[in-house]
Amino acid sequence: MIIGSARDIVEECGVPRLLFVDFPLGNPCGEPGNVEMQAELLDQALTLLSTAVLPRTTTQSPFRWSGGDDWREMYMRVDDSNREALLTAGRERRAAQAAKRANG
Repeated sequence: MIIGSARDIVEECGVPRLLFVDFPLGNPCGEPGNVEMQAELLDQALTLLSTAVLPRTTTQSPFRWSGGDDWREMYMRVDDSNREALLTAGRERRAAQAAKRANG
């Protein structure tokens, strides 16, 4: 059972069951912090696992990314309009991770 975003790749591998979510890569279980969405996706995956009768069964989740489909145009895009914000976000993330490691 796979919950995944790269449908073409995962289906090519021939996995027994795939719950496809049309989200940016790295977010197959839903939007960060959206516990309700994450729980529903898990429920959908478990339902697929228990009800699929044929191998290589794919089901598409009905969820949409909260920002709409604009994420496709912006995903992994780095240009002059966002470079400084991305650098700042990266520094903040690394600092937060270092603080977590230091505090055990």
